Amino acid sequence: MNNVLNHLKLSRRQIMFHSGAIGLASFCHVSLAAAPDDRKFVLVILRGAMDGLAVVAPYGDPAYRAARGRLAFDPPGSGDAALLPMLDGFGLNPRLPFLHELWRKRELAFMHACATPYRDRSHFDGQDVLESGANRVFAANDGWLNRALSARPHQVAERGGIAIAATVPLVLRGAAPSSSWAPSSAPSAAQDTLARLMDLYAGDDLLAPALARAIHNQQTVAESPMAMAAGERANNGVQVRMAEAAARLLVAPQGPAAAVLSFDGWDTHANQGTMQGAMALRLSALDNSLRALQAGLGAHWAKAVVVVATEFGRTVAENGTGGTDHGTGSLALVMGGAVRGARMLGDWPTLARSALYEGRDLAPVNDLRGLLLAVLSEHWGIETERLRREVFPGMEKKLSLPTVLV
Repeated sequence: MNNVLNHLKLSRRQIMFHSGAIGLASFCHVSLAAAPDDRKFVLVILRGAMDGLAVVAPYGDPAYRAARGRLAFDPPGSGDAALLPMLDGFGLNPRLPFLHELWRKRELAFMHACATPYRDRSHFDGQDVLESGANRVFAANDGWLNRALSARPHQVAERGGIAIAATVPLVLRGAAPSSSWAPSSAPSAAQDTLARLMDLYAGDDLLAPALARAIHNQQTVAESPMAMAAGERANNGVQVRMAEAAARLLVAPQGPAAAVLSFDGWDTHANQGTMQGAMALRLSALDNSLRALQAGLGAHWAKAVVVVATEFGRTVAENGTGGTDHGTGSLALVMGGAVRGARMLGDWPTLARSALYEGRDLAPVNDLRGLLLAVLSEHWGIETERLRREVFPGMEKKLSLPTVLV
């Protein structure tokens, strides 16, 4: 506690002397002499159950056009709703030009027909299993990403993770340090107010370090040279600002090892559309956000891995209101300079009626946890058996793991 108090006192003097410039070293709770480790990991959770068939469309599947109906895209190079070319038989949604750039650079891979062990269709329960890494709902009070951070060397684990959200999500809760930052329209607190708060909380073991982390996070983001002009950023909504903030925090000296972004609005029950509609708008925002994240990471992108996942998929067929209902198998995207991309991971079950899960959903033939385990093992060097035992307990030991990284 004395070490924290010393940091707080030093930071108060810096605030008064520099008129708002809060020194990073004053708020870090790690040894600045530790060896650097710039292998960053970013998890993007698309809450609401994203329709993976609308992101990477299996246009070559014989059952695709009949199964998708008005939600079907045209093959690359043909029609008004033409996909961007990927593998033979698979194309990328045309609203994702940045992701297509990554694909062509071999920095993007995908796993289709994947899911957690959860097989019902409740958003709340599905997100609980996605974030806990357990086999069932409410089986853990901490998250798999926090447990993975705890399995890393102490000097790295102490850097913890950052959530770009109002609160720390389940996936980042646990023994390893974690904090959060969220954009706000409220005016920033005056420096003398911050100084008084630091004095007030100086004797509190819980609030003192929490306040220190919050001030550090806000100052780090505030000092960011935004990757986009203000007008362009406003047109893309708050998600781009969130991605820029994540990058700024990750690349700061002794910054966190991991970040979690959560984007809502993927529950497309109505007016899902193809080139226009709810899905197109959300995918454009996602594409712009990931572009901003890459730009903000700069040179760190070369050793970064970004995973985009959702709690479950959606029905293969269109419903009566031009959308899709809650399903099972979905899509995960893996990207970054450390990724061996331009390929599909796992198996493809086909859209034949006999192959659908319960006659309506893309079959969940790939375990999403296997993909996450492979990324953590290859990227962070955590032993596979330790990941099975501590991070994803109860996972099938015979599960085949993909090779994801370069």
